[in-house]
Amino acid sequence: MTDVNWDDLKLFHIVASQGGLAGAASATGISAPTIGRRMLYLERSMGRTLFIRSQQGYRLAPDGATLFERVQSMQKTALDISQWHGDAFSLPIVSVASNIWLMGFVSDNAAILRGPQDAFRLCCKRIAEDEDLTFRRGTIAILDKAPRAGNFAALKSVTMTYHTYRAAHLPASDDMPWISIGTEVAVSDAEQWVFRNNEPMIHTWTNAPELLPRLIASGSGRGVLPSFLGDATPGLVRDGETIDELSHPLWLTVNDDDRHAPEMRLVMDRLAALLKRNETLFDGAKNQPQSAVIAFPRS
Repeated sequence: MTDVNWDDLKLFHIVASQGGLAGAASATGISAPTIGRRMLYLERSMGRTLFIRSQQGYRLAPDGATLFERVQSMQKTALDISQWHGDAFSLPIVSVASNIWLMGFVSDNAAILRGPQDAFRLCCKRIAEDEDLTFRRGTIAILDKAPRAGNFAALKSVTMTYHTYRAAHLPASDDMPWISIGTEVAVSDAEQWVFRNNEPMIHTWTNAPELLPRLIASGSGRGVLPSFLGDATPGLVRDGETIDELSHPLWLTVNDDDRHAPEMRLVMDRLAALLKRNETLFDGAKNQPQSAVIAFPRS
């Protein structure tokens, strides 16, 4: 037996419900002879008699009654799937995108950016600083630098600072080796700073930036981290003053065609407020523990 065509099964259900070809033709717009031929083909492909034909119309044979019940069950399942699919994908998507450090902060505060009743979906993405955002719609990017070209709107936010950190159990030492992010993945000035300034003393490196705080905490050496991250990581202490040349404002950047969409405007405002309320965390003015991140009620 060949596979049964779902369209033929749906047509079978209509013929059975209407009691004949004329009613099915009226309901579907398909000619009665065509429907009759398709029902004959369906019976032959299944090897079963589905209808008892007479001048009064089409009556279901025993196998036809069994098939009718199963097609009804299939239709209900298909309807449930369509409803489930429609409920999810009827909501617009707002993506927030940045580097690995900032997306950790965003993820920790995702419940502030989107609540259970908000009529949009939130996507958290990691992007590189040099990634082309020209054709990225529905995305709010947190960047180290404002875009120099393109159809973008940019909002200047808090200042991000950087410090050198070492394991808390190690004493300060000028001879302590350095830990670096690998040159094959380092893009930003902060990621490149160690090998630009201390390459001879790099004894450990990683191409997975998210491992850097753990490597520093292990005692493998010292490394450079954003102040908000290093200050909040247990087992790390600052190993010097702010690296002024790395300090920079954060820029909330969005495609200019998107910024007036209600869900984009809402997330942009919430994100800007979240960063502003944690300004001292980002500019390194205070050594704050992770629990000092300041949340706020959604507007």
